[in-house]
Amino acid sequence: MNKQITRQNAKSGGNQNVSPNKRVTRQSQKLARRQEEQQKRETAQRRAKQRRRFAVIGIAAVVVLAIGLTGYFIANAHSQNGQGALNIQETPVNPNYPAVDGINCDRLEQTAYHVHAHVSIYISGQPFAIPQYVGIAPDGSCFYWLHTHNTDGILHIEAPAKTTPTLGNFLDVWDSHFSTLGTGYPIQLADPSNWKVWVDGKPFTGNFRNIALQAHELITLAYNSPNVKPDTTYAWNGL
Repeated sequence: MNKQITRQNAKSGGNQNVSPNKRVTRQSQKLARRQEEQQKRETAQRRAKQRRRFAVIGIAAVVVLAIGLTGYFIANAHSQNGQGALNIQETPVNPNYPAVDGINCDRLEQTAYHVHAHVSIYISGQPFAIPQYVGIAPDGSCFYWLHTHNTDGILHIEAPAKTTPTLGNFLDVWDSHFSTLGTGYPIQLADPSNWKVWVDGKPFTGNFRNIALQAHELITLAYNSPNVKPDTTYAWNGL
């Protein structure tokens, strides 16, 4: 009985010997541990949220890229179906006359799409005639879809399907393989900024190389020729 009382007194005396400061320190440590654990949880949550955000941004970027590529291929396919050079790649009929700007030199003149435009060129106040047979191989083995038959300025656009080539496409054919015909290829055409240009009698302020060649279109180019009047009519004579 005395031993039991002694143990109880010892236990009671032990608890009584814990100072209030130590109790406060233990509580502070527990509180600090809880706060640290809470901060770890919050940090983990923020990181998880950031990872989700980055994942969403990545997915969105992939979707935008996919849409852009799809639009490009659709636009490219649309271009090949009539809004620009068809760009049909094939083995050249004559290896000396490969495709220019996607425009082939075919064995025969095409008839599926056949229209005409007219171009007048003036340099230093004088008419400059576009040579005949631009775009036609000298041996007649092939015809580019853009070519001339005479020096009258008529451009023949003859393609296997509807297309809208540009004046720049014709100039590239002329300069690439036919620059020695007639009086040659005028070097002034290398700088489109120093020309006055009209389309169907109306001023054209852009790069004349970008003019789309349309049926019965009248294009007037004047270099250092202030008194030139643009073409507004032309006798097509059934063309």
